[in-house]
Amino acid sequence: MSARHEDGQPAIDTARQVLAGLIVAGLREVVLSPGSRSAPLAYAAAEAEAAGRLRIHVRIDERSAGFLALGLSQGSQTPVALVATSGTAIGELLPAIMEANHTATPLLVLSADRPDELLGTGASQSTDQKQLFGAHVRTVLNVPAGENPSHALTDALLALAGSATSPAGPVQLNLQFRDPLTPESDATVANQRWTELGTGVWQPATQPVNWLLPEVLEERRTVVVAGHGAGDEAQAFAQLLGLPLFAEPSSNARFSAHAIGHYRPLLAVGAAQIERVVLFGRPTLSRPVGRLLADPAVATAIWQPEPVSWYEPGRRREKVISSPAELLSFAGKAPEQWLRSWQELDAQALAVCEELYGSKQLTGPSVAQAVWNTVNGPLLLGSSNIIRDFDLCAAPGEAASGQVFANRGLAGIDGTISTALGLALATEKPTVSIMGDITFLHDASAMLWTPGEPAPDLDVVVYNDGGGAIFSTLEHGQVAQSGRYGQAVERLFATPQNVQLQPLATAYGWDYQQASTPAELRQVLHAPKTKKLRLIEIIADRSRLRETNLELTSRIAALHWPAGA
Repeated sequence: MSARHEDGQPAIDTARQVLAGLIVAGLREVVLSPGSRSAPLAYAAAEAEAAGRLRIHVRIDERSAGFLALGLSQGSQTPVALVATSGTAIGELLPAIMEANHTATPLLVLSADRPDELLGTGASQSTDQKQLFGAHVRTVLNVPAGENPSHALTDALLALAGSATSPAGPVQLNLQFRDPLTPESDATVANQRWTELGTGVWQPATQPVNWLLPEVLEERRTVVVAGHGAGDEAQAFAQLLGLPLFAEPSSNARFSAHAIGHYRPLLAVGAAQIERVVLFGRPTLSRPVGRLLADPAVATAIWQPEPVSWYEPGRRREKVISSPAELLSFAGKAPEQWLRSWQELDAQALAVCEELYGSKQLTGPSVAQAVWNTVNGPLLLGSSNIIRDFDLCAAPGEAASGQVFANRGLAGIDGTISTALGLALATEKPTVSIMGDITFLHDASAMLWTPGEPAPDLDVVVYNDGGGAIFSTLEHGQVAQSGRYGQAVERLFATPQNVQLQPLATAYGWDYQQASTPAELRQVLHAPKTKKLRLIEIIADRSRLRETNLELTSRIAALHWPAGA
């Protein structure tokens, strides 16, 4: 069957042209969910994969597909294409696209669509999907059925990469297809045209900054805050100037003697001593850090050599600096004893934590310590309490170890297992992801793995305390304690659950193990695996979480700034 001449080029030719353009540009990964309208892209992708030009990852659920692509892109530092059919399928990608928007992750949505003549007629699976992602994509480009996609594809790739004025990020290329949606009657998956196609390389990441220390710098009580995605240049900057470093776990700057592990509660002791703050990356975890950055008595600057996606220009008070020399001048060098004072306080705070949490009980902080000190490969931290436990108790090492990831763009619990699967596929390294039970259950269907596709090496560690514990540490915990709303906080916020995880792991074909002490957890993480996909469960108790957190905060706040500093 061939398309009528007046219909323009057949859908299969459009699909081949688009995927060939992506391969030439350096894209190698395609995440695909099944559907009929997207069939031309599926058949073209099968031809390209057979020729070794790209790799297909199949997910039955588009929401899982979106977060798998997010992990693939962040783990490989290259764009990833997402193929989905028309209708609600495209809408399922929205959570991952929102996260990609706020983290400048280049995901290319290849959304299959009905031709214009079917829209608004009640035709099955037809809706207006051209503006579905709104402000969360850099651009939307539509290719009407039968038209040449080359110009739209070029514009999509440019927007995907970003520029001097716009950050990289997700893009939607909407492809309208008419019947026939299948290849020509004589076509086979071993299509020789793909073997003749040259493959490109995606442009390299931004080169690191060379910080050159000037001969003269004023002394200033400055601290360096390394938020999500700051990178090791934040640590290099702090080390060069002798400054304390307050680094979130997913900053990938949390190492060296300059990193103050317990900075969050210690701000109650030392915030009044701080004159200036230099911010790298995005601060996402700490209200004390937020208050410090908002303090009008403290001068603040943000290192921003290129556009970022997580805030709008003019909406934050930090001075934006893109010149290394200007940032060095703003920060100044540390006065004598400035770093040492923070290190002394950090040692005292560590003693408080060890006394309060101990080393034999499996609490959030003790689990964080065990995982942080054991895992050397890629590590994905779930949102809510888990990443805050790492921020509080993950002791900075002498040097950087494995890379730490987290979905901090919107700090949601969506798609965490899927993101971890994508990271493991991209890095091809043994990967660990740790998350709470509600985060796990939110994405549990992602455990379904397609037979025939090589499984990545992934451990998913679930800290199972039977509900959403983070709300007890917020103002909602005080409401719950007062009894004014009865069991409303427990029911509506904590959302208690009693799902049995071992049968779930078995049903999905994953290995299952359980740990009851920090030592046992370390042993399990080191032990040989019978399957590449493994679920590790930690049974915990959240009944005293609020009281313990308040006691820790009050005891550290009672410490004194070192005399003579």
